[in-house]
Amino acid sequence: QVQLVESGGRLVQAGGSLRLSCVNSGGTFSGYSVGWFRQAPGKEREFVAAISWVGGKSYYGDSLKGRFAVSRDNAESTVYLQMDLLKPDDTAVYYCATSLKRNPLYARAYEYDRWGQGTLVTVSS
Repeated sequence: QVQLVESGGRLVQAGGSLRLSCVNSGGTFSGYSVGWFRQAPGKEREFVAAISWVGGKSYYGDSLKGRFAVSRDNAESTVYLQMDLLKPDDTAVYYCATSLKRNPLYARAYEYDRWGQGTLVTVSS
């Protein structure tokens, strides 16, 4: 059973860095692709990044590659989102999610069937 818990969100100044973690308290991420999405107040949920189970290939939302990096550690049942050079526009609740599909459309929220509760990232100017 997949039970996702995100952590690491906090208040940070623009230009700073954060590393978010997503833990599957129900087991490992073996067999799952894992995505990160974010939702800012008054805005739609936005794709941030994803990492595939097969090959560990990473995918990123528009303009985020280069500042954000996703990685996974199957042994510790954790997926990370490293965020650098943060901007006030990065302020949002960040969610991780899992998909059992072998090749999901990573940027599409409907491809994921389990979601965490989210962790709040606030970037001050």
